[in-house]
Amino acid sequence: MKLTDKIAIITGAGRDGKGIGRSIARAMAAEGARVAVASRTEANALAVAQELRDEGYEALGLACDVADAASVDAMVKTVIEAWGRIDVLVNNAGITRDGLVLRMKEEDWDAVIDTNLKGTFLCCKAVLRVMVRQKSGRIINMSSVMGQMGAAGQVNYSAAKGAIITFTRSLAKEVASRGILVNAISPGFIETVMTQEVSEEVRQWYLQHIPQQRYGSPEEVARVAVFLASDDASYITGHVINVDGGLIMQTLI
Repeated sequence: MKLTDKIAIITGAGRDGKGIGRSIARAMAAEGARVAVASRTEANALAVAQELRDEGYEALGLACDVADAASVDAMVKTVIEAWGRIDVLVNNAGITRDGLVLRMKEEDWDAVIDTNLKGTFLCCKAVLRVMVRQKSGRIINMSSVMGQMGAAGQVNYSAAKGAIITFTRSLAKEVASRGILVNAISPGFIETVMTQEVSEEVRQWYLQHIPQQRYGSPEEVARVAVFLASDDASYITGHVINVDGGLIMQTLI
């Protein structure tokens, strides 16, 4: 198995039903990793972790508000106390608060930037204290094609996801000499709980602009995360991998 005995933290992994974080946790557990499932809602994190344990995997369920430094530090401390090290961090926690700029409330801007961007910063900073001592580690940040092409009504989300790309490249340069690899995944239209709330008109627009003419699945994103966390990706850092069926290629030409 690709991740035997690796310790992985996946934030935003407590969603019911289809969710990228939950799928990544399951995929990494199936490859031999011990996974810490983190969610702002403790009950959701515990439920997913129990589900994994029932299937024979090792998992912890942890409440964590990634926008709060004390909460992030407590999560990392719990994982270290339980398993002694951290090999993989997947910064998947994210929210949307869509709206046109003229109508967007300041608190909606702040909420998205705090969770999606500041949360990535805080989680990276917390685990790097451990990874630097280990002289090894993998960080996988979740961006979005919206961070590359933009989207009307999503300036806050697009700004945060775009910033994650340059954050990833900058951090990769900072820590490469310490044996730590930092990459990002940029999903397109993936069938998740979040995208199920999108209107049929918007869904059809995406379908018409995706060269593969279908939506992606959380499992397809999860397989890329497993690859980046594994030894197969040992010479890859500072990269953004689009998992989008060709959407970004089609829309930026």
